[in-house]
Amino acid sequence: MARISLDPPRTLLYRIGAWYSRRAYGEVLDPLRALAHHRRVMLTDMRLELSLARWDALDPRLKLLAVMTSSHLIGCSWCTDFGHWEARAVGVPSAKLHAVPSWREHREAFTEVEQDVLEYAEAMSATPPAVTDELAARLLRRLGEPAFVELTAMVAVENLRSRMNSAFGLTGQGFSDRCAVASRA
Repeated sequence: MARISLDPPRTLLYRIGAWYSRRAYGEVLDPLRALAHHRRVMLTDMRLELSLARWDALDPRLKLLAVMTSSHLIGCSWCTDFGHWEARAVGVPSAKLHAVPSWREHREAFTEVEQDVLEYAEAMSATPPAVTDELAARLLRRLGEPAFVELTAMVAVENLRSRMNSAFGLTGQGFSDRCAVASRA
């Protein structure tokens, strides 16, 4: 159960955000409902998310695997649920998503670069971060600098999202149900 009301004031900004959310995702996202209690925070978040959607240096499948790793580690069931829905759009098979939380036991399901991305997302999501020079060097060599920067930023952003959503008490909205993939969170 959410720790904050998901029935925010119906300001013009909220109504615009809600319209966009329904158009893009089929319903108003709970994080938007929660953030709508603070106009500036919601506006900043909306700008950030719209900007993130235009980043394209990193393969979207790698980006999704990194995001899902962070959301699983932090324990954000809302993010995990939404990530299953996003996976369909970028072509990540459901079997691969189910293996993310225990990827080391299912290495055969992931390429070497995917394994490095999963390890990096785990290391970045640890407190304190546990990224090694060797891992960063491998990723820089395999991805190049622009994609490495994007990967790092995406894991950091997912940590922000997952920690906020978890603190708000947000749980899944049924996105994984819509794509016939059961969320493990």
